[in-house]
Amino acid sequence: MEPKYSFGCSTSRPSGCLLNPEGSRMIFFEECKNSPKPNLKIHTHLFYANHLGEPEGYKSSKKLNIDAAWEKWNELHQKGWTEVYYHYG
Repeated sequence: MEPKYSFGCSTSRPSGCLLNPEGSRMIFFEECKNSPKPNLKIHTHLFYANHLGEPEGYKSSKKLNIDAAWEKWNELHQKGWTEVYYHYG
């Protein structure tokens, strides 16, 4: 599967929610609100998920630079995580 993004592109950023293949964990990607454009940061929030694929318990959060966030997004897709609609916040 070819990635649909370009590293270093300031207009492209991972955003949304991914669910693992087992349906037991989900991760949210969101842009840090006060992050300056030249040094864009992305928050990731990892949750345990219930049998309905909804967040059930908080596990951890990380702040990543844009390249590391895209690497994580792509790595999870390659491991079978799928994008799901779920509003965070």
